[in-house]
Amino acid sequence: MPRLFSAYVIVDWSAAAKPTTGADSIWIGVLKRDIRFRMAFESYNPPTRAEAETRLTAILDDLRKRSERVLIGFDFPLGFPRGFSAALKLPGEEPWRATWDQLAKMVKDKADNTNNRFGVGSEINRRITGGPFPFWGCPPKDTLTTLQPKRTREHGPDDLPEFRHADLAAKGAASIWKLYYNGSVGGQAILGIPFVRRLKAARGDGLKAWPFETGFKTLTEADLAGVEAVVAEVYPSLLKPAPAPGEVKDLAQVRTTAEHFARLDEANKLGVLFGPAKGTAADVVLDAEREEGWILGAGA
Repeated sequence: MPRLFSAYVIVDWSAAAKPTTGADSIWIGVLKRDIRFRMAFESYNPPTRAEAETRLTAILDDLRKRSERVLIGFDFPLGFPRGFSAALKLPGEEPWRATWDQLAKMVKDKADNTNNRFGVGSEINRRITGGPFPFWGCPPKDTLTTLQPKRTREHGPDDLPEFRHADLAAKGAASIWKLYYNGSVGGQAILGIPFVRRLKAARGDGLKAWPFETGFKTLTEADLAGVEAVVAEVYPSLLKPAPAPGEVKDLAQVRTTAEHFARLDEANKLGVLFGPAKGTAADVVLDAEREEGWILGAGA
């Protein structure tokens, strides 16, 4: 059987509020064939999200010209915990898409990386609970009535879940409600989802968001006929990458993750990771497909 993909692009995202490079910044790792048709890795470290978008667009345009299907992995959630869209009373029958559309309307992310992620979290809190919950985490100067620097309370049985099913399966993934401090995937998701939505809008049906548009199931070559790119959430910490001498952790993570999925694909073992583990409950599968998304390889 042939590979499902011929190129692998892994993006280590950042919610930084100013241009930054090096550790804890955006890294794009690309594993693709060189002129001798051997798999070769290259990386980019754009200082802003705007420059990352330009770079990634160019990478995808080049792969399309070469008729190479690409797996694109982002290290932030593509969906929120079940019930999020309903709590915001968003329209439509696809909760994940309604959430993407809502964030695109709310997020302001400028070319110099200044952004309103704390304002977005605060406004969503106001709409859902009227207080500083469920989002939390911000610099003291950004404190608002509906957003506090520290978590104000635990999640109760009547609240939105603290974690998605995939976060629990990944054992250690951070909560999307955390907007600041180390591991603040919430801020990355708020700023990253509108970016992925723009990629999707520019490429239409040529780009599929997993598992929302592909189904949470084992993928085959037939499933991907006519598809140029599949976007998935990845969690590099599942692989525990070891940096090479002089290599920052973020670069090691995108390289290791790209190489990992390429090896699985070569061995015809990647397709199964797009489906649930054996014994996964039907409601978990449905939640992943409709709203929460999943982490590629979590629970496998």
